[in-house]
Amino acid sequence: MLQASTRALLIGPVIAASVFLAGCGAAMEPASGAGSAAPRAAAPVAAPGEAVAAGSAVVSDLGAAVDPASLPAGALYRNPANGRDEVIVGNIAHTALLIGDSQSEPQASWPRRALTGLGYDVFFCGKGGTGFVASNGTTGNYVDALQRGDWHLPYGFPPLVLIEGGGNDAKQGASNEQISANADRLITTIKQRYPGAKLAMVGTLGKGADHGGARRAEVDALLGTVAADHGIPFVSVGDWLTRYGLESQLKDSVHMNGEGHRALGELLGDRLAKLGLRLS
Repeated sequence: MLQASTRALLIGPVIAASVFLAGCGAAMEPASGAGSAAPRAAAPVAAPGEAVAAGSAVVSDLGAAVDPASLPAGALYRNPANGRDEVIVGNIAHTALLIGDSQSEPQASWPRRALTGLGYDVFFCGKGGTGFVASNGTTGNYVDALQRGDWHLPYGFPPLVLIEGGGNDAKQGASNEQISANADRLITTIKQRYPGAKLAMVGTLGKGADHGGARRAEVDALLGTVAADHGIPFVSVGDWLTRYGLESQLKDSVHMNGEGHRALGELLGDRLAKLGLRLS
């Protein structure tokens, strides 16, 4: 680590803040081979408390340290409490951190719609093809992606963290033991990083065990057990496609079309509200 007097870099292009905040900045780029990720060329290292390079940077002599309140939304900041690069969010007190896969990734996805309906801005950390165990070849699974810096968490203390997923774990054949262990690691990591935040989990969207969704339903139930072990609210969605007649609103075998996202967003928002998770 360089001394605190090292010149820091402040990002040029700034990610605009909105109800669908852009979310975690990628710190890794795809390697040429599938299943691995190669780091970018190293940028100058900033000391804790300084801004760090991200994207197309502009040199700025910021002195010994930076007040994070002076940085624009979207800037990376090296948190002196943990030495990790984190993203400045414009209104962290009204922001829900959403960790998820391709069900959550679209800006108008059903988990994001549910959260915005409860009054939150949304900061998304996730990627299609990932899960508690599953990786998509360029990004690690949830906890590994966060710990190795594929994604950056928001700086500060959001009032809610919502974790969604499990479908890719079912698809890629992850075992119950692997899923439980990594879900436990992720929840423990989030509790340590955001001790004042409420946590909740959403299971694995599916058709139910009696309608061809056996493994997805199993993973959904398994995640419910993990959530119960940690004492956090859980919303089971393992049979929602058939329970609420939403199969006709699938655009493929597992992802919703626009109307499906709207319908599921309302259903999930209602469940989260009943769990007392509306922004106060």
